[in-house]
Amino acid sequence: MRVLVAYASKYGATEGIAQRIGETLRGRGLEVEVAKCADVAEVAGYDACVVGSAVYEFNWRKEARKFVERNAEKIAAHPVWLFSSGPLGTETVDKDGNDVLKGAEPKQFKEYAVLLHPRGTQVFRGAYDHDKIRGADRIIAWMPGIRDAMPQGDFREWDAIDAWATSIADTLAASAGR
Repeated sequence: MRVLVAYASKYGATEGIAQRIGETLRGRGLEVEVAKCADVAEVAGYDACVVGSAVYEFNWRKEARKFVERNAEKIAAHPVWLFSSGPLGTETVDKDGNDVLKGAEPKQFKEYAVLLHPRGTQVFRGAYDHDKIRGADRIIAWMPGIRDAMPQGDFREWDAIDAWATSIADTLAASAGR
């Protein structure tokens, strides 16, 4: 079974998550290609698809949105899962008691529910390093109010990523066994 893990990442945290998903799926006996959304020319030939993106202002990166819109019919014809990364820090609930990961869901999860009928969606924590920020982001990130509010570090929860990827592999194995 061939699986495409397509991602859009700005500073590498989401790419790392996509690579880890790919490794976990390979470890479960699946043939996996991990690629940037912008680099995927064709989705034909894959039996399943996992698509993910970094999230900024509750939206996936443009490359991921264009990838889905360009390939929606072909992606939807097979099992598909969606993920995003973005929340920083270790808090599980926000100041109002709401789940941080649920509150960080991108708009695309709802939009693509009808379009793709994903088997699952997941938000993962991201990573942030002040020194890696570039361009216009650097100007904003170094403003004192923003810089102080942005926790620096790698908050990706590898066990949660592995568990999610394993559940995908289990679902695919069960459907292949039918």
